[in-house]
Amino acid sequence: QVQLVESGGGLVQPGGSLRLSCAATRSIFAPYTMGWYRQAPGKQRELVARITSEGSTNYADSVKGRFTISGDNVKNTVNLQMNSLKPEDTAVYYCKADSESGLWSFWGQGTQVTVSS
Repeated sequence: QVQLVESGGGLVQPGGSLRLSCAATRSIFAPYTMGWYRQAPGKQRELVARITSEGSTNYADSVKGRFTISGDNVKNTVNLQMNSLKPEDTAVYYCKADSESGLWSFWGQGTQVTVSS
C-alpha cells in the first residue's frame, strides 16, 4: 500500500506564499498523474493542479498564474508553489496519485492552508 505524505500547510497573510510538498512512501511507476485538490468548508473537493509523469500540467482557472506544480518521477514527489494567496484559497489541500491505467489511486491525509490577516 502506498501512502502519500503531505507537508507545508499553515497560516499566511493575503498576498503571501506557501509551498506544499507530497511524497509517496513507496515507488510508484509511470505512467501516472499526481496532483493537488482542495476542499473548503461546505464545498466540494476540487482540482487545483495536476502533473503527469510525462510532465504535462493543468490548473484550475482560479489559480492560474499564481500556483505552480512540479514533480519528480524518481523521488515520486509533487510540490505546489502557491503565490499571491487569497482568503478564498483557504481549504484543506489533498495530494492524490492516480495510475493512467485506472488500477490504483491514493489520497494523502490533507494539510490545512489558511489565508487570513
